[in-house]
Amino acid sequence: MAFVLSLLMALVLVSYGPGGSLGCVLSQNHVLIGRKNLRLLGQMRRLSPRLCLQDRKDFAFPQEMVEGSQLQEAQAISVLHEMLQQSFNLFHTERSSAAWDTTLLEQLRTGLHQQLDDLDACLGQVMGEEDSALGRTGPTLAVKRYFQGIHVYLKEKGYSDCAWETVRVEIMRSLSSSVSLQERLKMMYGDLSSP
Repeated sequence: MAFVLSLLMALVLVSYGPGGSLGCVLSQNHVLIGRKNLRLLGQMRRLSPRLCLQDRKDFAFPQEMVEGSQLQEAQAISVLHEMLQQSFNLFHTERSSAAWDTTLLEQLRTGLHQQLDDLDACLGQVMGEEDSALGRTGPTLAVKRYFQGIHVYLKEKGYSDCAWETVRVEIMRSLSSSVSLQERLKMMYGDLSSP
């Protein structure tokens, strides 16, 4: 009986992350899908960035807030979710359909949606009532503002091909940061893959 109790206690302790809360379990494919999304964005290139130099813009990606080492697990999951949700929304507009190869665009949308599904489960798991304000403050709010700036830019540029190319390059940069954050989470909280 003591052995069974010890075994159950060990299983409970292994299930909890270093912060004392139940950790998030992402599928093994989550990071792989993120990398595939980056490759798809690379393949979606239609114009040489040199043709669009006049449309370049610094969107002020909140890299320090997103990649900062002080992010707790719940904050990191919230930031990742917001980045993926905003990217999904951006590439799910009617205007984006006219700008890209539809096959590649659909594959990207599907990949982003799969990652969001994984994170939806995690978001509920790691964010309790006390963390519900995370989406309205700090790093998550910075990500929302960043994407608002991208939407404003596209509108100001009339959704031109060069504007979309500039945004494609920018989203590759931000999604690359999100893949780095996912890998860091894996190191901080152990293997996030399903057993």
